[in-house]
Amino acid sequence: MSNMTYYNAKNAQDNPQEILPRIVMLDLITEIDLPKDFKENYHTHLFCHHGKLSFSFNDIKMECKGGEFLFWFAQSKLVDLQFSKKFKATVLLVANQFLNTNIPDQNWGIDASLHSRQYPVKQLNDEKDKQRVLSNFQLLYDKYQDKTHRFYEEALKLQMRLFILEMWHTFANEYERRKRSLQSGSLYERFVNLVEENCMKEREVRYYAQSLNVTPKYLNAVCKQNSGVTASEWIQRYAKERIILFLQNKNLNISEIADEMMFSSRSFFTRYVKKVLGTTPTEYRNRLE
Repeated sequence: MSNMTYYNAKNAQDNPQEILPRIVMLDLITEIDLPKDFKENYHTHLFCHHGKLSFSFNDIKMECKGGEFLFWFAQSKLVDLQFSKKFKATVLLVANQFLNTNIPDQNWGIDASLHSRQYPVKQLNDEKDKQRVLSNFQLLYDKYQDKTHRFYEEALKLQMRLFILEMWHTFANEYERRKRSLQSGSLYERFVNLVEENCMKEREVRYYAQSLNVTPKYLNAVCKQNSGVTASEWIQRYAKERIILFLQNKNLNISEIADEMMFSSRSFFTRYVKKVLGTTPTEYRNRLE
């Protein structure tokens, strides 16, 4: 039996604002162990003990094997989950908005987010890292359960931030190693790496083409050949991801976000957001409430 934390009347009594559990920890063997709403409402952290989980993530076939860690964002394009025999994993689910509003460092958060959207499966170096991940799961879950704590909300938010910092620490070496490999890779890989680093302020194909000593037309053709997507579409995708992450952070106002992303004015930023999201920044934020 999975040690699932279900929502019940007591949850509502303890926290009237909580319409679903913010933290869920469970043992996973098959998909039926997962809440039906996990894709929509939760960020999924999974440590695979043994066996194999195959899935399609953003239309790409992937798998997670024993000893590996997996992270899925809420509302990811995730389908075709298939579990091998004797599969077992420990899963920690964190409610989408709760995690997003407690990211301790916005710049690191954006880099880690963009990286994980491309590479959701991560390697653990040794037994120490495995224990660090599982201990981190348990500490956050236990803090969530400790509703008698006099400073419950403050303590839980601090534990959430510590959880994120510990996960970033665990996978920082992999992130930096993969980033270095991209810098020495093909033209397409170097372009993607440049966009990750510079889309906050550079959103024109011309800039990236000049940096790579090719023409914009050639760069678009290379991207189209490698991914089916043009260079300009890649730039817009990465810029869109960052805009969404910033808008989800209620600690920043819209003018501050426009400044962070090097837009010349708030009105220009609003027009750009309308173009890529189909809605204004204010409208997007109102939908989150």
